[in-house]
Amino acid sequence: MRTPEFFRRLLIATLLWLCATTAAFAATPRIGVLTMQPGEVFFERFGHNAIVVDDPGAPTPISYNFGFFDLGEAGFIGRFVKGEMQYKLVALPVMDDLAYYQDVGRGVSIQWLDITPAQARALADALADNARPEHARYRYDYFTDNCSTRVRDALDRAMGGALRKQLEGRSAGDTFRSESVRLASPALWMWLGFDIGLGPYADRPLSRWEDAFIPMRLAASLREIRNSEGRPLVQREAVVVPHRLPPEPQDAPRVWWPWLIAGLALAFGVRWLQSHRPRTFGALALPAWTLLGLLGALMAFLWCCTAHVAGWANHNLLLFSPLCLLLVPGAIALLRGRAPSRFHAGVRAVVAAGAILALFLQLPAGAQVQAAWLALLVPLHLALAFPVRRA
Repeated sequence: MRTPEFFRRLLIATLLWLCATTAAFAATPRIGVLTMQPGEVFFERFGHNAIVVDDPGAPTPISYNFGFFDLGEAGFIGRFVKGEMQYKLVALPVMDDLAYYQDVGRGVSIQWLDITPAQARALADALADNARPEHARYRYDYFTDNCSTRVRDALDRAMGGALRKQLEGRSAGDTFRSESVRLASPALWMWLGFDIGLGPYADRPLSRWEDAFIPMRLAASLREIRNSEGRPLVQREAVVVPHRLPPEPQDAPRVWWPWLIAGLALAFGVRWLQSHRPRTFGALALPAWTLLGLLGALMAFLWCCTAHVAGWANHNLLLFSPLCLLLVPGAIALLRGRAPSRFHAGVRAVVAAGAILALFLQLPAGAQVQAAWLALLVPLHLALAFPVRRA
């Protein structure tokens, strides 16, 4: 028979274990993911996110925000142009982080995550170390290393790679171009910039893991993830700031035939103007060739002189040709009632040949998505390639 002393010691050991376990759970931080809806300023169009650490030992929950940059920093503009921007992680009280979004009307929601105490503590410690000034800065990339992918990667490391394992083999068919054009669509200039300036790199289908460069896509994926115990990763979700701005643009199919109708109409109009109103044609061609040439020169600069990989090898260089700048003197001559040179006619033919080459580059599977621009500009360049007998 066991003695009363044995039971007394067993009771004491049990109480000590319960006290230690309770203390450990009490010290476990809660982990949440804030998702901010798109704003109206151009660099807010893609939304934003941050990780919240609600540590019982801290006076207030902390928001770890990877989206800070300083426009006034020495050399910022040069690094922005070259694709070598520096962003940094900042840790600040969560209410301070939310104040801006409340002021401008951008909605914010939070997803509280169901992860183990060890994972939560490891994530909290890693973020605190990452936020130290000597570790906070990183080289920003719009698609592969931004504020949202940093949140994704921090969660994945804490979960031992479980996030990537569940997302990498799945795809919704989105691409860097489709997501960029969709979210930029409220601003016409931004929409045009992305659609014209992105090369074939931006047109491969993304996995759900890569899709997480968009904060709202990451939030949607987190709802489907399971934690290490097989339970839903998102334990609870709530709106913390109501959204007062227009909603996020939705996916829309891209059709090319209206662009073809516009391209054919422009082609017929150009042919008529060349034969009947050459000076009017010159007045219209001057800004058009200037704009096409400048856009082409910008795309060539992005390819040759910057680290903006998404703009490299852009087939639109054959449609928005830098050679169009060589046509400007001919447009001025037409505007003054004089005939352009033979060199001018030769450049027109070369530009048209480039447009035909762009059309053939569309034949291989997985080519750059540019059907709309081909439909608009190939007829126009062909109409300009051949001389017209004046009436």
